[in-house]
Amino acid sequence: MSAPAVIIAALNLTPSLRERLADEGELLTFADTEPIQALQTILEQRPRLIVLERLFAATPRGAALINRIKTDSQVSQAEIRVMSHTGDYTRVVSRGTVVEPAVVAPSVYAGVPEQPDKEYATNSAVTVDEAPRQLDWHGTRRAARFRIRQGVEIQLDGNPASLVDLSVVGAQVISATILRPNQRVRISVPTDDFVMRFRGTVAWAKFELPKPIEPPRYRAGVEFADADQSAMDDYCSKFKL
Repeated sequence: MSAPAVIIAALNLTPSLRERLADEGELLTFADTEPIQALQTILEQRPRLIVLERLFAATPRGAALINRIKTDSQVSQAEIRVMSHTGDYTRVVSRGTVVEPAVVAPSVYAGVPEQPDKEYATNSAVTVDEAPRQLDWHGTRRAARFRIRQGVEIQLDGNPASLVDLSVVGAQVISATILRPNQRVRISVPTDDFVMRFRGTVAWAKFELPKPIEPPRYRAGVEFADADQSAMDDYCSKFKL
């Protein structure tokens, strides 16, 4: 018995894709709101074909799912195909390609905006806006950046976020709570004597499906608006690797 094919799409678009893939044999379908369940089935069933509807593939969750599948040796033989429900677009994703999400118009798809993917953005249903201003983590920096010891947390709007990198003007964090580019946040940084409180803005955000299977998370760069630079410098010195 041949392995099934997996389809991941919005519920209203699934019938069209099933019709177009009728010749592929057994089809397992998942809603675009079920990427974790889809990933678990893909790792268990090892399908020969994985199809993502184009609008879903252009979102952070779709891109994260594609990249997660591509890095797993258990499903290395599977063909990953991006298709439009109208049948006017089909693309096979190569193993060496890093998929970035597009910015999708909210009226079309409720995705989390991030940097645009030019190939996906050719669809009229997908619109590309100016990418949000990003902190420069790898080039010329506004301030020295330090890698932070594992387990150090701050709070964004009252929700915990693990620090990855930190400078006096910004931080890279990992959060279980949704973070969106240009989102304004209240930041709390606990110290031995007091809690530093100031404002900030999410400069960029990326949805991730960690490996091995763990809860989904957001990796983001946060720019500080009114932090005490002297106090942040002391904090960096205390917790840097």
